[in-house]
Amino acid sequence: MKQLLALLGLLCFSMQAQSPELALTITNIQSVKGTIEIGVFNTHDNYLKEGAAYKNYSIVVTDNSETIIIKDLPKGEYAISMYHDKNSDDKCNKNFLGIPKEAFGFSNNIVPKFSAPSYEDCKFVLNDNEKMDIKLTAF
Repeated sequence: MKQLLALLGLLCFSMQAQSPELALTITNIQSVKGTIEIGVFNTHDNYLKEGAAYKNYSIVVTDNSETIIIKDLPKGEYAISMYHDKNSDDKCNKNFLGIPKEAFGFSNNIVPKFSAPSYEDCKFVLNDNEKMDIKLTAF
């Protein structure tokens, strides 16, 4: 029994070691208050659908640039979206046209012009440790 537990422990450790680290730096934070809400999507089917992110992360804003180290994403293809929830109401506030009133950002630093970017525009492959910068944009 002890051998089985040791083997399972070793297997779990080895699986964790295979997950790469993503160092995500968010820049152009205009206000040092609230949180940055991050959604990580792993398919185009659920991309940008509310409540459908593969993983969610939240960072309390303490500076004009914030970094989060994500260690729990297995190797694969992803797209990231985020917004600065300045008023901490847990939603991306939008105007009557549906345009975000709070700053937002996407992987690959895609800046949308007339509609939200596609999964294809924002996707990236995470196979090894990676650093990524995302600049927040506000309209």
